Amino acid sequence: MPRDDWDETNPDKQAILKIIHKHQTEVRRLKKLKDYYVGAHKILQDEGRENKLVCNHAKDISDTASSYFIGNPVSYKAEPDITPLTDALENAGADEADGDNGLNLSIYGRAYEYVYPEEGSTALVIKTLEPENTIKVYDDTIEQRELFDIYYYPKKDDSDKRPTVYMATILTRHYRYEMRILDTSGPQEPVPPGVPHNFEESPIIEYQNNKLAMGDFELQIPLIDAYNALMSDRITDKEQFIDAILALYGFMLSDDDAVDEDGRTVAQKLKEDRIVDGLPKDARAEYLTRTFDEAGVELLRKAIEQDIHKFSHIPCMTDEAFAGNVSGVAMEFKLLGMENITKIKTRYYKKGLRKRLRLFAYWLQKSRSITVDVTGITPTFTRALPKNLLEISQIIANLWGKVSKKTLLSQVPFVDNVEDEVAAVEKEAEEAAKQQQAMFGLGSNSPPPDDEYSPKSGNVDE
Repeated sequence: MPRDDWDETNPDKQAILKIIHKHQTEVRRLKKLKDYYVGAHKILQDEGRENKLVCNHAKDISDTASSYFIGNPVSYKAEPDITPLTDALENAGADEADGDNGLNLSIYGRAYEYVYPEEGSTALVIKTLEPENTIKVYDDTIEQRELFDIYYYPKKDDSDKRPTVYMATILTRHYRYEMRILDTSGPQEPVPPGVPHNFEESPIIEYQNNKLAMGDFELQIPLIDAYNALMSDRITDKEQFIDAILALYGFMLSDDDAVDEDGRTVAQKLKEDRIVDGLPKDARAEYLTRTFDEAGVELLRKAIEQDIHKFSHIPCMTDEAFAGNVSGVAMEFKLLGMENITKIKTRYYKKGLRKRLRLFAYWLQKSRSITVDVTGITPTFTRALPKNLLEISQIIANLWGKVSKKTLLSQVPFVDNVEDEVAAVEKEAEEAAKQQQAMFGLGSNSPPPDDEYSPKSGNVDE
């Protein structure tokens, strides 16, 4: 949108309505992705199928990818003390928001969050917004700078006689508008006055999964549909095999001549004993079944499943390749594909985190007069992976004294705060040295006072 066509003090409702209409085409794609995550797959709409199995690879891919990416809380490193900032982030629910954002990124390809002060308080809150209801508008310059944000939902009249009304929250650089937008090309209601949100930029943050903002399983939906169809047909074939038709050659079940010693006909005996016995000469019976190549079906199933994980770069964690206590290097090779796409996620997520830090730093300065320089803050992501503690301990032992304690202790998975751990290690080392000195009577290296051995003190013979 051209920047010159936008006035944040007087938003154009018709322009906003056009943007909402354009976003509705994207909403159909987003709803499809959500449906696949919750298990509402295409096969459930196939009325011609008797069996409709849903094997939810989409949910497995998104859960695995998001847990690996941001399953552990994001930490922040900086040379000056940023405790007020990290405390504000923790109180605002940043960890929970990061988890929700990671899942939305994997499903939709993008995620949104809204930073605002809690009602009746100066503390900030982070609220995750659904991509189906959120729009971020940029200008048409090469920089693609933010213009404003829209959070909306339709409100339809029960009678369906009135046009749809969109209840929209518009957030510009300085103001927040709550308005009703009629779905009509005619006149709109007057724009209500804007309320300052007390930030220097729009408090809605956008995160992207990758350059094209695509979900982790989006391109694998045809493969997921094929897997569902195969497994459904497999069950149908099994049922048809069980319900096979019995074909009789050379006689009729109604023949009165074919009776046993009890006087029962073949039809009666088959019905009561489920056994065909005493058939006439040259007669035979067999079941009519479809040819069912179980080995071929199983081979095809594995091939489709492997392609789903191969092209999504999200491995199957229940695969035999992940069994046992493999080395760290072997695990890295197995997860190389997922690690590569996670690195892309991280780069794009850091861009949104920088805006989050700016918003919180500005609010701390405005509300509590606390100045925090966010330019030197580095967000750190920790992968949610099983660790070989024996291997890690051996590496640390070999590098102790050659690499800084801070760097080595940061590699220990159960150490949350490296600074505190380094201080604890140094304190324990000092206490151990003091105990050793006391045990061996070393004491201080300084000489005793002169009067301690003076003849007048009686400590030595005259």
